[in-house]
Amino acid sequence: MTVDASGLGSERHLLERSGTAERVAAILRQYITDGVFAPGERLSEPVISSALGVSRNTLRESFQLLAHERLAVHELNRGVFVRELTTDDIEDLYVVRRATECGALRRAAELPTVDLSGLQRALEDGRAAAEAEDWPAVGTASIHFHQALADLAGSERLSATMRQVLAETRLFFVLNENTREFYEPFLDCHERILRDLRRGRFDAAAVSLDRYLRDAEARLLELSS
Repeated sequence: MTVDASGLGSERHLLERSGTAERVAAILRQYITDGVFAPGERLSEPVISSALGVSRNTLRESFQLLAHERLAVHELNRGVFVRELTTDDIEDLYVVRRATECGALRRAAELPTVDLSGLQRALEDGRAAAEAEDWPAVGTASIHFHQALADLAGSERLSATMRQVLAETRLFFVLNENTREFYEPFLDCHERILRDLRRGRFDAAAVSLDRYLRDAEARLLELSS
């Protein structure tokens, strides 16, 4: 199956000032993060280069960046595909997520002020998607919530790491059946974490976050077995 790149044309404005491979990779990474490009789908060179208005060479460089980030794989004589992950990948990625996200909260606790508006927006988006029973959109809102958590640390390097990690995380979501049972618990956990952060209870938020991530890992491992 080849990815549906019909929406990429609307991203051309992002390349007006810089048509670099890094910027192309960022757009494709976001499409993976949002679940538009799913694991196992082929990233067609002609389709994507035409949609974005970039050269094949630039696109190939961006594919190499995505491969380095473990988001894409090149298969000889077949092309480039969105990567499909294993149970070992799940376990390792959640080790990274616990260290990164809980570490971000510890760092945020040291700052004089933190901006929680990104978390609030992601929670509201998740609630609205749940009311519409759009469970993949709830998953996307969850990804945005966790990126906003990492951003609280005020570190661009940490935020960039989290963007890559969350793009990989999104690849796992294909394991579920897009049901209320899988996605709805995210919302209550997010609300609990945000409530603790508003009260300045960063340690309590980190404990809830750690438990949440461990539960999510266990659920994904169960689905992948």
